[in-house]
Amino acid sequence: MTTLEATGETVAHETAVRSPARPAARRRTTGLTALLAVIALLAAVPVLYVASLSVRSRDDVLNGGLLPSRLFWRNWPDAFRAVDLGHYIANSWAVAAGSVVLTLLVAVPGAYFTARAGRRGARLATLVLSSYCAPPVVAVLPLFYLLRNLELNNTVAGLALVDGLANVPVAIWLLDGFVRQVPKEIEEAAWLDGLGTWASLRRVVLPLISPGVAAAALICFFLSYNEFLFALSFAQDSTAQTLPVLLSLFQGDKNVEFGQQAVVSLIGVAPVYVLAVAAQRRLVAGLSSGALK
Repeated sequence: MTTLEATGETVAHETAVRSPARPAARRRTTGLTALLAVIALLAAVPVLYVASLSVRSRDDVLNGGLLPSRLFWRNWPDAFRAVDLGHYIANSWAVAAGSVVLTLLVAVPGAYFTARAGRRGARLATLVLSSYCAPPVVAVLPLFYLLRNLELNNTVAGLALVDGLANVPVAIWLLDGFVRQVPKEIEEAAWLDGLGTWASLRRVVLPLISPGVAAAALICFFLSYNEFLFALSFAQDSTAQTLPVLLSLFQGDKNVEFGQQAVVSLIGVAPVYVLAVAAQRRLVAGLSSGALK
């Protein structure tokens, strides 16, 4: 047998061995794709149903069907005539953005302390996280009087202050793991170069945990944007009310404007969905890198 024939037999043998594995890998890929498609469809069902409600009359909604029996487009112009939608969305974005700034200003040094201060840091982490376990309604009354004394009731700044402080435990919990991944030797080298603790945090640690900071900022933004209890309790005036409060105003004593409420819901969540899609890679990268040890 020549060398060429032996090589041909070897290649044929390897092809025969590999051929059963290729259909199996292809089946696994197809199955995974189908599973992800089903999960994506299930996640989109609530949004699709809200879109269906936006083109249905009140009687059609009360009939209980999942799909409109007749398209009712009047909900869209009626919703824009009924409320100043842009004002409420602007308030929601202002409250969410302001609260994120405040949250990060407190949470970044807080997470640094919990990760680097040993037992004292562990005690602080336990204290901060335990405060998040209580239902938010227990804090409504003291926060109301606090904001009244500060003259921040019915203001966007007051809501941003409350939401920002309420989200601090979540941000510290997320950022603690990122700070622990930064080797202490890097900070020690910075100290030898003359940097203090705060300077090393700002110039050394913070750039290294920037993916985690971005992920924490996005999550706290979504939490603040969707917050309802504090917005309802501390903003009785329409000048400071946010989108979740506006959605509750469509529910009257006798009638509920389902269609207009669905229209406002779709318009309100659209920019947040765009933000989530645009920041998807940064969010996933931040959370996944924080999970690595």
